[in-house]
Amino acid sequence: AKAAPVSTPSPSSPGDYGITWQSIPAVSTHDFVVGPGKIELSLQPGQSATVQLSVANRTGSDKAFSIGEEDFKGTDDPEQAVVLLGDDRGPYSLKDYMKIPVSAVLVPNDQKAYIPITITVPADAAPGGLYGSVVVAVATSPGSEAPAPGSATASNPIVTRIGTLFFVRVPGAVDQSGQLTGFSIAGGRTFFSGSQPLPFDLTYKNDGSVYLDPHGTIAVKNMLGATVSSIEVDPWFAMPASTRFREVLWNPPFLFGRYTAIAAIDRGYGSSTDVMSVSFWVIPWKIIAIIVAGLFVIIFGARWLLSRFKITRR
Repeated sequence: AKAAPVSTPSPSSPGDYGITWQSIPAVSTHDFVVGPGKIELSLQPGQSATVQLSVANRTGSDKAFSIGEEDFKGTDDPEQAVVLLGDDRGPYSLKDYMKIPVSAVLVPNDQKAYIPITITVPADAAPGGLYGSVVVAVATSPGSEAPAPGSATASNPIVTRIGTLFFVRVPGAVDQSGQLTGFSIAGGRTFFSGSQPLPFDLTYKNDGSVYLDPHGTIAVKNMLGATVSSIEVDPWFAMPASTRFREVLWNPPFLFGRYTAIAAIDRGYGSSTDVMSVSFWVIPWKIIAIIVAGLFVIIFGARWLLSRFKITRR
């Protein structure tokens, strides 16, 4: 997709190229925010959709931001959700079908720019998924010429890049295949000395040709089989031919004894659900030590008192 010339419209009125503006609270957090982080669309062949991408400048000074498109793909590294591909095309390329009206824009401090991004699916597109990202980066200091997306200069290097991921689904028959392949407590621990946040690790493998959104619950049961907590696992995307890791943090109440956590994860298509479990012990030894010490003091004190006094009958 070819970008239009650089636009630097006034923030007081709607800008050129369909850009609109909004004032934001004056908070100097020395950063910028791009939103939304993820956009999902379902488009028929030949259909188009336009979404608004926001860039909020909270850096403390006016900034020029470069805006460009890149494909991305999944990985087999559970710690890394996706990889941006730069100038390369991904196996399910979307970037040629993305229209960005500007290659860069000057955003005054404490202002938010809304930039229209148009996605047009080719008329001959096959059913499946198309994946791309709009990447926003600090391009230049105010008053200097904005470089092309992805470029940098010695005096004004690009220091931060934030991408919005686009997931476009073309309806039709596709290969949906995936399953939960791992469920454990972080570090493989099965013994804990007291109530503390417990990180549950989930690993999902997508073997199909489209991205999936697995989701579900984690139920924690005590030794009697009673459920002490039910934790919602919100949907997290898994790219085709990749492995996706998810950590779910649980802040439990007071625990004592043996517990079993049961993960029931919907694969993200149809009615298939994977169930895996892990057991662990919680022995609050500090509390036990205090109780034992207290009993020792009581027993020792009672014996000491009895040794000092004699009970006589009249």
